[in-house]
Amino acid sequence: MIREDKELVRKIKELKKKRNAIILAHNYQLPEVQDIADFRGDSLELSRIAAKTDAEVIVFCGVYFMAETASILSPDKKVIMPDTSAGCPMANMMNAQDLRKLKQEHPQAVVVGYVNTSAAVKAELDYCCTSTNAVAIVNAITKESGGKKEIIFVPDKYLADYVSRQSGRKLISWHGFCPTHVKILPEDVKREKKFHPRAKVMVHPECLSSVVALADAALSTSQMSKYARENPAKEFIVGTEIGLIYRLKQDNPDKEFYPASERAVCPNMKRTTQEKVLWALEELKEEVRVPEDIRKKARLAIDRMLAIV
Repeated sequence: MIREDKELVRKIKELKKKRNAIILAHNYQLPEVQDIADFRGDSLELSRIAAKTDAEVIVFCGVYFMAETASILSPDKKVIMPDTSAGCPMANMMNAQDLRKLKQEHPQAVVVGYVNTSAAVKAELDYCCTSTNAVAIVNAITKESGGKKEIIFVPDKYLADYVSRQSGRKLISWHGFCPTHVKILPEDVKREKKFHPRAKVMVHPECLSSVVALADAALSTSQMSKYARENPAKEFIVGTEIGLIYRLKQDNPDKEFYPASERAVCPNMKRTTQEKVLWALEELKEEVRVPEDIRKKARLAIDRMLAIV
């Protein structure tokens, strides 16, 4: 690390202490941002961790819906983003009006929504879910209703397809998707498998179903971290945003990790820098706060999820 970076990190640590702040970094963030974080992980995982701390300020290094989720779970804390223009294309593919219309078309349906949605959309859900627990949520709804109720699953059509295959339930899905994960193609996985025949293939369920079909395991980023740590294999092909590989290599220095595709880069996740984190702590900007009426409804969907899993 060069001298200027050391000085920058020193200032961030100093200000963090002064502001009684914690820094959260999603697994897809730049290495330099992961290095200064107090916690790294999936979006909801990070928000739940932050809610249990006595920090007054949460600096969320991720995309906008993640900071909103932190605000939903920690209304008493100030949530700031180093760059509020870092959005999630998938989350932006559905708004609350879209979901209300879909609900009107299926008035008896139970509505399940991926955490990768805006707070306003979460407020319209019956249950929130993550890529880790989506199948368990759908299975629990099926068991409770005896399989008689329709299930709306939004916004990711590829995660919906994966959940449908795993649960055996037909789902009413939206046409959303992650532009980064759909860049990973079956031929990418086959090519890497040819180069690394002993490698285990782990992919995110946001990937194309044809990619998931080639994997040894379909996992969230936190599950990938656990899988890589616990599996005896020494090589892994990683089918998700390439930022995760930095963490995987740090946590498993004796193992090798190969991106399924070098094209799997989320530009929004790379907008945050150490300089922007410093500026955010200096000015306590930009704050992300969810209006109370929306927050309470969205929190209910999250709590219902947590009651199941």
